[in-house]
Amino acid sequence: MNFGREDVAALHRILQWRRDVRHFRPDPIPEPLVEELAEAMERSPSVGNARPWQVVRVDDPALRAALRAEFARCNAAAAAQYHGRQREDYQALKLAGLDRAPLQLAVFTRIDPDEGHRLGRATMPQTLHQSTAMAIHTLWLAARVRNLGLGMVSILDPQRVGALLDMPPDWEFSAWLCLGWPEIDDDTPLLDRTGWQKNLTRNWLRR
Repeated sequence: MNFGREDVAALHRILQWRRDVRHFRPDPIPEPLVEELAEAMERSPSVGNARPWQVVRVDDPALRAALRAEFARCNAAAAAQYHGRQREDYQALKLAGLDRAPLQLAVFTRIDPDEGHRLGRATMPQTLHQSTAMAIHTLWLAARVRNLGLGMVSILDPQRVGALLDMPPDWEFSAWLCLGWPEIDDDTPLLDRTGWQKNLTRNWLRR
């Protein structure tokens, strides 16, 4: 399969508009669209074709409320690390879409799956987590091209999340994903837009 300049331009636009969304409309995502996203994620690459990611869709209001409380606890601890104006700036950031995002997914990584027969991970077991990260990125792009936003919540205690969802001990928590229709349409990253951290243009080195 050969791709043309139009394909390159389309991919560039998708990458440019792929943003970590924090502000969502509460409108539900149609189930056929959710299935499309799941199918797109399954096309992700993985070490040894191990496909170590496990996705848990969390619809239970009680579980969501418990997760929201856990986020609040971790967020308060994170805020305490800053002082003065920087703490005020941190507290002003909206760092989660947990209140309004209609679709919420907990993503885990199986740390020693039988699949893949350990190919490619004997000296670098972290490639399992890297595979999960690539699957998340694939989902992110698939959501964006369908005009959906995705936000990743990282201010959580992995062990507490695993216990909250009663996950097997060999499933390590990787990410909590919020998906929905964005409230605002902007291709500038939130942290850049609010003055927290400018978007760097390039992190490539030569040796």
